[in-house]
Amino acid sequence: MSDGQPAIAKRKADHLEVAASGRAEFARTTLLEHVHLVHQALPELALDEIDLGTELVGKRLRAPLVITGMTGGTAEAAAVNRDLARAAEAAGVALGVGSQRAMDEHPELTASYEVRDVAPGVVLIGNVGGVQALAMGPARVLELAKRIGADAMAIHLNPGQELIQERGDRDFRGVIDAIRRVIEASPIPVLVKETGCGLSAEAARALAGAGVHTVDVAGAGGTSWVAVEALRAPEGSDAAALGAELWDWGLPTAVSVVACVRAGHAVIASGGMRSGLDVARALALGARAGGMAAPMLRAQRAGGADGVRAQIERVVGSLRGVCLLAGCRRAADLARAPRHLGAPLRAFLEDLQLR
Repeated sequence: MSDGQPAIAKRKADHLEVAASGRAEFARTTLLEHVHLVHQALPELALDEIDLGTELVGKRLRAPLVITGMTGGTAEAAAVNRDLARAAEAAGVALGVGSQRAMDEHPELTASYEVRDVAPGVVLIGNVGGVQALAMGPARVLELAKRIGADAMAIHLNPGQELIQERGDRDFRGVIDAIRRVIEASPIPVLVKETGCGLSAEAARALAGAGVHTVDVAGAGGTSWVAVEALRAPEGSDAAALGAELWDWGLPTAVSVVACVRAGHAVIASGGMRSGLDVARALALGARAGGMAAPMLRAQRAGGADGVRAQIERVVGSLRGVCLLAGCRRAADLARAPRHLGAPLRAFLEDLQLR
């Protein structure tokens, strides 16, 4: 316990503070900057006729954007989630909540994940860890989704973060079978997401074999959750040292998107997404939608729900503009638009036999 709060609540508060501060960013990039869409000087399009709509987890979004799961379990998290939900519903984009492990272990924290009263129509994605899904079993996992009125449930994978976290998980055996069992029992879509280290081609194929259809790659290049835990670890500790060594561990977002598209998944591209241009580049690689966390958290801290709405509008406006300049009437058409892949990304894909 800390200040009368469960230890898990203190950890969630730390995570919010470090993620918002920008102190845990990767030193290397997503490699999305090496996706170059070809400019079309004669697009024969009007900006307002461009269709950004897409379908995700069986729901229609007005724009291909997900505010990815960040938080829950604290009073601040409740305010953050409610502001994000209001903005997401108004803009017609999806919202994920942070790991619901806290509310499973401490039911009094449930309110910090509840947003339906302020955003009854938002496309809402629940969240629980893979190791926790194994321990809980399908019924408890799906009860967590039901308690917040989720439209889909995400199972997150975070072995890199857990290795650095004090008393974090160290045994990841059986997670793929747990995912399969949840899918078999679930009346709602179940997706799988990483948490900043990306999904490899091998992981993508294993998930497809377990019945997963939608993934959030959460690749390397944005906030490093290995770094978050390294910054939380006691100075001079083994955890801090290992976290510093593995700070940049992970598969770049652009590479992970291609790997998961090749495996047949509907892909949410997150991990270092900072603009509508980043989203457009990910869609050009075959992603279904882009996902953002840190930019939305910072916008919420600066301006509440209105700040988040303004940030969404900037991202969506940028994406619409890129579609026009690339000659694409629909955002989905970016996947077939002419493009050039820069040498660093091309070499990465060739080495992994993804080209």
